[in-house]
Amino acid sequence: MYFTSNTVAFVDGEFVAAEQASVGVYAQSLHYGYAVFEGLRAYHTPGGTRIFKPQEHFERFHYSCQAIGLPLNYSVAELTEISYRLLEINGLSDAYIRPLAYAATPNMTLKCAAAGNLLVAVWDWGKYLGDQSLRLTISPYERPNPKAVPIEAKVAGHYANSIIASSEAKGRGFDEALLLDMHGYVAEGPGANFFFERDGELFTPPAGSILRGITRNTIIDLAREAGIRVTEKFFRPEELRGATGAFMTGTAAEVVGVASVDDIVFEKPFSQTLGAGLARLYTALVTGQTVAAGAEATE
Repeated sequence: MYFTSNTVAFVDGEFVAAEQASVGVYAQSLHYGYAVFEGLRAYHTPGGTRIFKPQEHFERFHYSCQAIGLPLNYSVAELTEISYRLLEINGLSDAYIRPLAYAATPNMTLKCAAAGNLLVAVWDWGKYLGDQSLRLTISPYERPNPKAVPIEAKVAGHYANSIIASSEAKGRGFDEALLLDMHGYVAEGPGANFFFERDGELFTPPAGSILRGITRNTIIDLAREAGIRVTEKFFRPEELRGATGAFMTGTAAEVVGVASVDDIVFEKPFSQTLGAGLARLYTALVTGQTVAAGAEATE
């Protein structure tokens, strides 16, 4: 349940009851997916509630709006303040935060909006893909061509591709999809980045057809700080054969292990991989905890 009768959201400068928030049926964003969103997490830490990397998230929020010509009249500092206030009002500490910039003005044309609207919602949300290692399948649907859309922007309309791919994979009995780019290289999941491990080294797709997630970038930094080599390269699904392990990353998913991709089963259970060690480091980082002895990012 995302909201109750007591939930408060932020809508265009006001804190309002979430169940009373609305948008007109002629709103441009409703018809064309012309909107931008972000996903942030707040964690309960020894120093109180802390949103993880709000600067990075809200800077990307601004970039995404600029990429599609959608006005956003709130600074990074203002968006951060609104988010903390909303968490306080709703009595949440460990929570997911969803800012959405959209065009509510009635407009059936394909012109960029002259004015933008802002919604910020918060809710208690566990790990999006759960805690169990995932069975992935290569999707018959590709990631959008980066020459067709600004692929590094979190545009709502882009996620129709994600919904279709994820639903198709689950309809065939898998946990999630893994999409390729237009050249047949592994790109990412519908809402998470992908890593695999071989010979003590991590590999992940580079910029191109992926959204370089903030969690992805954090994991790369943590790995390199731990002395783990990380290589960004293009690779095809068959190159996953013989890999030790794999995992996916994202703000909603955090870090989740991957057991297999179609008939490719990874050699080690996730708990014995570098990914599991990095997951522990990530949890310690976002919650402000100290990593327990023996929980470092090593095999």
